[in-house]
Amino acid sequence: MALTAVPLFLPGSSPVHRLGAGAKLLGLLGTGVALAVWRSPWQVGLALALVLALHAVARLPLRVLGRQVVGLAWVAVPLLVVQWVLASWQTGVGVVGSFVSLVLLAGLVTVTTRTTAMVDVVVRVCGWLRRFGVDPERVGLMLALGIRSVHVVLGLAQEVREAQYARGLRSSPRAFAVPLLVRSLRHADRLGEALSARGVDD
Repeated sequence: MALTAVPLFLPGSSPVHRLGAGAKLLGLLGTGVALAVWRSPWQVGLALALVLALHAVARLPLRVLGRQVVGLAWVAVPLLVVQWVLASWQTGVGVVGSFVSLVLLAGLVTVTTRTTAMVDVVVRVCGWLRRFGVDPERVGLMLALGIRSVHVVLGLAQEVREAQYARGLRSSPRAFAVPLLVRSLRHADRLGEALSARGVDD
């Protein structure tokens, strides 16, 4: 199955698009804290329903949500099985439901908010850390690179998967994991060299 990255930003005029980046990030943080405390099946189900409702309000193409769900299934289904076997179905639903809800909400924030807007919010919030020797601009740069790197790795995974299929190694986890790890490390090396060349070292 092809691995397709969710776009970084999709322009729109919905209420979700118009909401400020700070409010969205605060809502994402609050949801994460809430789901760390409340993990009963009905609470997680309510959170997931609200996230899906926000996707509908944002008027995003269904393929955007579909790609996220397909990508999450590879992690969520095995995790649910493990939690069900080792603990209980309630625990499995709570853990996996919280995970899926947060990832879908984070994806919604990403596709309805420009990366520059999110970085600006983080830089402003981290301004007080200057007194401790922390550079807020570098924190913002790390955030931007982190968001971008997720899509880079998904693109590399797509290339490795296609090469794996071409060689008839479709069912070999090693033939997928090793090349992906090597390519990801090479990308990290090139990124580090580029940042160092621009004076962003350490």
